[in-house]
Amino acid sequence: MNNLIIFAHPNLTTSTANSKIIENLKASNLNFKIRHLDTLYDSYKIDVNKEQLELSNADNIILQFPFYWYSCPASLKNWIDQVLTFNFAYGPEGDKLKGKNLILSFTIGGPAESYTPLGYNHFPVSDLIKPFEQTAYLCQMNYLPPIFTHRMIYIPGVYNIKEEVEERANLHAQKLITLLRDLGINA
Repeated sequence: MNNLIIFAHPNLTTSTANSKIIENLKASNLNFKIRHLDTLYDSYKIDVNKEQLELSNADNIILQFPFYWYSCPASLKNWIDQVLTFNFAYGPEGDKLKGKNLILSFTIGGPAESYTPLGYNHFPVSDLIKPFEQTAYLCQMNYLPPIFTHRMIYIPGVYNIKEEVEERANLHAQKLITLLRDLGINA
């Protein structure tokens, strides 16, 4: 199977969690291609034809990102806006993504209890990611259960312990790798 990881992180050199997840994915024996949007398109000008070709050739699409302000980083939103076009991803002739699997894999800085009606974020994560789910449905994709992990931010001396964040990132990556293996992605 052809598998595509669309990765968005504006500053991977300062990342603890997402860099560890990508490191684990690269070390696995899975068959996939990683497209780091912030490296490929630092000016936010997307090569739409190239990206649509990559999507067309993929059977499974994984969006990997840190959860920023209840959504994805700007580079991924820009990519979605430019690449998932009328008559490619949706519309009368827009069936190029039909039947492909979409998997969200993302990290969240805050604790799980903050994503409850009484928590400071007020809404469960499942509510906040509805736009991604609807995008999958509009594009006739199979929306698979997302993989996400809380408390994935490390600020030295302020927030979390680096080794604990790295361990959570390793576990997150293993969940994703297991899902991909279960789907037969390493075939």
